[in-house]
Amino acid sequence: MSDDSEDIDVDALEKRMDGALSALRGDFASLRTGRAAASMLDPVMVDAYGAQMPVNQCATINVPEPRMVLVNVWDKGLVNAVDKAIRNSGLGINPVMDGTILRLPIPELNEERRRDLAKQAGQYAESARVAVRNVRRDGMDQLKKAKAEGMGEDDQKIWEDEIQSLTDAAIKKIDAALQTKQEEIMQV
Repeated sequence: MSDDSEDIDVDALEKRMDGALSALRGDFASLRTGRAAASMLDPVMVDAYGAQMPVNQCATINVPEPRMVLVNVWDKGLVNAVDKAIRNSGLGINPVMDGTILRLPIPELNEERRRDLAKQAGQYAESARVAVRNVRRDGMDQLKKAKAEGMGEDDQKIWEDEIQSLTDAAIKKIDAALQTKQEEIMQV
């Protein structure tokens, strides 16, 4: 291959694609599946001290049993703000206040809510696929630039195949993660 092939950083492209998969896993962790998990509160932001901060930075989150999350707020003045943030988060959970502790009973999911969550998981997966395709496009743009700078047709074809195989592998991982998450959501 020519010296111009150093312009195509396949490792960087692969890291960016893996980043999309990591972000997808984070999104999936925030989906409520009928089982209590501390990670379900990760996307919840609280108005505290004049700024937005994650719940886990102003409270301790515990899961003492499969259908209960306990949020122990450190500052008594923030209890109402944390309560409000959880209620407005779209998780469908209504906290029960007990001093500085919020009890979050996790209700059983009905069939309609399960379908909505599965659909939302599909939307998260599609966003991840779009992110991977954008990385692929960036790689192909690098190839076009390298070709303009003198990369040979054969080298270009080899790099195109390499980038496409990375893309296919990343999309396959996203699809597998989606299927696993949807099966977990739809379990009764």
